[in-house]
Amino acid sequence: MAEKKKSTIGLKTVAINLAAGGSAGFTEICIMHPLDVVKTRFQIQTSGVSSDPNYYTSVYDCMRKMTKNEGILSLYKGVLPPVLVETPKRAVKFLTFEIYKQLFGTPTPTTFFLAGLGSGTTEAILVNPFEVVKVAQQANRAQHKVSPGTWVVAREIVRTQGLGFRGLNKGVTATIGRNGVFNMIYFGLFHTVNSRITQPKEKWQQNLQKFFIGLVAGVLGCIVNIPFDVAKSRIQGPQPIPGQIKYRSTFGSIATVYKEEGFLALYKGLVPKVLRLGPGAGIMMIVYENVHGYLMKRFPDDD
Repeated sequence: MAEKKKSTIGLKTVAINLAAGGSAGFTEICIMHPLDVVKTRFQIQTSGVSSDPNYYTSVYDCMRKMTKNEGILSLYKGVLPPVLVETPKRAVKFLTFEIYKQLFGTPTPTTFFLAGLGSGTTEAILVNPFEVVKVAQQANRAQHKVSPGTWVVAREIVRTQGLGFRGLNKGVTATIGRNGVFNMIYFGLFHTVNSRITQPKEKWQQNLQKFFIGLVAGVLGCIVNIPFDVAKSRIQGPQPIPGQIKYRSTFGSIATVYKEEGFLALYKGLVPKVLRLGPGAGIMMIVYENVHGYLMKRFPDDD
């Protein structure tokens, strides 16, 4: 079944996409954030031995050691920046996808993939400063109750590193690569598959189908984009030797990780990333589609 194409993006369409996308982002981050913390810990872990209390061997091991050494709330370290940014981030994600989709014309698989790429690029540029603060907080191994807060961390980054590409905007190219690739696959696959298969009659069956399509698209997006994510974490996280910048550029960081740690190091954090963004992608699409559908019925066109 082909999607209906509108010629323009009106104020109502903008508002509904912002509300639906924001709701989807807020729901996803509240449920899945602990796995994002685990993912970051794995990605900034360069070496160590099993006897080191800060060396993690699995998702469960990481959660267990963090809970024991830093407290249960440590699993929500860095949650405020995502909460503050996920509502506008997801709102922008879904809204810009709709805008780019219309700019590219007829809704075809190519249109869906290109619109997703454009959406991810726009999203990355807007959220990168929040990502820098989030990674800095997640990398902190102190007890959660004595860890510096979001605003303290943000001010310290600005004070010591500035606002530019070595400060609050460092790693922006890696973030663009990560988000652009993920959104391209996520939106491209979801809308291509969802527009070409038969929709079940029952609402719960429709939701289940959308969840699994979103989950598969999210997992594939994670597998393809994770080298960019590893590079982002290395650039934005603490450097191995304080005062010396080892990880500077996106592809330079990827090459360094590959050369020093091997190919599999480019997939560090893949398990917690998939566990979070796989189901999270499915949850997000269900929330978005249902909130969007409700608002469209609640506020119908006047004509």
